[in-house]
Amino acid sequence: MSARNARQQAAGKTVAKILLDIKAVNFRPEEPYKFTAGWASPCYIDCRKLISFPEARQTVTALAKAEINESVTGKLKGVAGGETAGIPYAAWISDALNLPMQYVRKKPKGFGRMAQIEGELHEGEKIILVEDLASDGGSKLLFVNALREAGAVCEHCLVVFFYGVFPGAIESLAKENIALHYLCTWADVIAVAEEGKYFPPQAIAGVREFLKDPLGWSAAHGGRAA
Repeated sequence: MSARNARQQAAGKTVAKILLDIKAVNFRPEEPYKFTAGWASPCYIDCRKLISFPEARQTVTALAKAEINESVTGKLKGVAGGETAGIPYAAWISDALNLPMQYVRKKPKGFGRMAQIEGELHEGEKIILVEDLASDGGSKLLFVNALREAGAVCEHCLVVFFYGVFPGAIESLAKENIALHYLCTWADVIAVAEEGKYFPPQAIAGVREFLKDPLGWSAAHGGRAA
């Protein structure tokens, strides 16, 4: 990952504290989580919880707006959310940016180029995909491809939380001409969790071991290794 500027670093800590305060962060080294992509992890983020916390989601939306305004070049014509977790974020962020919203279905409904897209979308419009989180980036590519097949120009994806530990996520998206933007990573969460004593030292130590070697940790705990 590239170095973040001061604004991005401050945003990372702010979002990390929000996620910890609303108990969206789960540490479970003794009973690992298994992700759709096959990775085993001792920690899990549930960004969906933000829908129930108005002040928290307003702060995250403002930070997302600032990230988009600073990092996305060209005039956006819409904000698309991926089904289902990305939909509320697309609603909040599109409202903050005063832009149209779309959402992308996981599977087509019916036929035609708009079979996976809900909302109005015109050929050649520049759209940003927003999602709650990214681990290895695979699902983001599926949503971006659906937008492109519908005629959109989609070269940017923003997520609230990026794991930032599994290899190749940013690179695999970059190969498809997709820039991944994010507000917070596990490094931010660990730093804030340790400083605020949100979890017992042994739980934090277990997550730190995972972060040192996520592939090795995953393989040793029943998940994929590469």
